[in-house]
Amino acid sequence: MKKGIIFDMDGTLWDSSENVAASWTEKIRELGLDIPDITKSDVMGVMGLTMDRIADILFSGFSKEKRMELLDQCCIHENDYLREHGGELYPELEKTLTRLGEHYGLYIVSNCQKGYIEAFLEHYGFDRYFADIECYGNNLMEKGDNIALLSKRNGLDKAWYVGDIQGDYDATMKAGLDFIHSAYGFGTIKQTVPELQQFSDLPELMEKLDIQ
Repeated sequence: MKKGIIFDMDGTLWDSSENVAASWTEKIRELGLDIPDITKSDVMGVMGLTMDRIADILFSGFSKEKRMELLDQCCIHENDYLREHGGELYPELEKTLTRLGEHYGLYIVSNCQKGYIEAFLEHYGFDRYFADIECYGNNLMEKGDNIALLSKRNGLDKAWYVGDIQGDYDATMKAGLDFIHSAYGFGTIKQTVPELQQFSDLPELMEKLDIQ
């Protein structure tokens, strides 16, 4: 039986909000736009949303066409910025991934733009830990559809999705997988589900959940 763990990015593997805000503000100033700086709290408030929704919220003063144009410019700069500067990894992340990789295939599915996951992997040299990735920016598909797509593409017989917000849970249910809540992240879950108080607890939790 092929088993896998599929991870969300923000609020699960790392917190990139401070550097995302810095990169977007840098691009906005470079473009000479008369709008406020993007703050860490602004970014945290839209984490987990698809990129078009983020543009609607953060750039609401512009036309739809202009919002998407500005979003594209910010995202390209963001990827370059994160590839160079990284973000804030949750404690013992690499050590924990190493342990998990001994028993499970590891994967990432996010609602992010194309290139965001790659920037994370390249900055830390984490490519070796993850067998496959998928995101909204690649195909404009909802997270639940991308979780199902990745699971099928990799022939997973049993898989868990680890995420931090209600939308992650809802997407996981749509995909027909089991859900684990990264309670240290950015959101809460209405349902009673297995919880992680810290990322490094995941190997021990998997021992309890994976009884087959």
